[in-house]
Amino acid sequence: MRLNNEAPEAIRNFLIYHESIKGHSKSTIDEYYLDLRNFFRFIKLEHGLCSADTNFDDIPINDVDIKLISSVTLNDVYAYLVYLSRHKVVYENTRYQKRGLSASSRARKVATLRSFYKYLTVTTKQLDSNPIEGLESPKKAMSLPRHLSLAESKKLLSAVSGINKERDYCIICIFLNCGLRISEIVSLDLSDIHENSLRVTGKGNKERTVFLNDACIAALNDYLIVRKDMADKDCPALFVSTRRKRLVRESVHAMVKKTLKKAGLDSSKYSSHKLRHTAATLMLQHGVDVRTLQEVLGHEHLNTTQIYAHVDNAELRLAAAANPLANFDPDNTENNDK
Repeated sequence: MRLNNEAPEAIRNFLIYHESIKGHSKSTIDEYYLDLRNFFRFIKLEHGLCSADTNFDDIPINDVDIKLISSVTLNDVYAYLVYLSRHKVVYENTRYQKRGLSASSRARKVATLRSFYKYLTVTTKQLDSNPIEGLESPKKAMSLPRHLSLAESKKLLSAVSGINKERDYCIICIFLNCGLRISEIVSLDLSDIHENSLRVTGKGNKERTVFLNDACIAALNDYLIVRKDMADKDCPALFVSTRRKRLVRESVHAMVKKTLKKAGLDSSKYSSHKLRHTAATLMLQHGVDVRTLQEVLGHEHLNTTQIYAHVDNAELRLAAAANPLANFDPDNTENNDK
């Protein structure tokens, strides 16, 4: 993405700071830029700094300066959030023109604005005060992550077939046992393999070690045997395509959907990311504590991991059964007097 000509100095320096100092990935930097570009296009329109009939996507932001940035108020941001919830197209560059972003999507954009104004007031002190201090995030509905059961997970693994069986089985095995993100799987290199563990690069280029169980080690060893004839000699990628290059996300998504169908599972309900949810849920169900799971999944904050605490945990069942009111029956007067 070309930022030099389109981004004003304040935004460009903010992006450089987050990439060079904070170590955020290119995809995160691109998201920050798109969020800020969209916001200041709205602000220019709202403040009458461009013609009302200008196409929104054609509004330039290269003239946005500190004066305009400091003039933003909380009411401006609230108006922007209303625009996002009512009028913003959900999927750009597609025929599917549903409008109105979800609360979680709006909350992410609020986080970008908070970070930007904190940078201007605290880090670089270009602003004396933060005009959006006290900005709250849209309330997000807590939905339980959809996941496969243990039996369904076994069906999925048993359904892997085809000319790339060893590769595809290894990928799904790592999904279900280790809970990696799809971006983490496709970015794995051969050099990331260390005996019984993988060096995984997660969000924000943060590295973590993920240990492999016996099933994953066996699947990986089987795949490495056939990989020798699949990849170019100079290809560092662990998982490669039929073109002998690094496997891309879209191919993994398609493979998972295809295998779900083969297993007789609803491919419209599940996806590669749901396999990550499945791994997290199965681990919690079988004794892994939330803080350990946080490390396994590479979550920065514990509350992100705690959404998986909905699982049918045996200890929670025992705790409920141990409550002295567990056997209370209002119609049984004999037992109620005890």
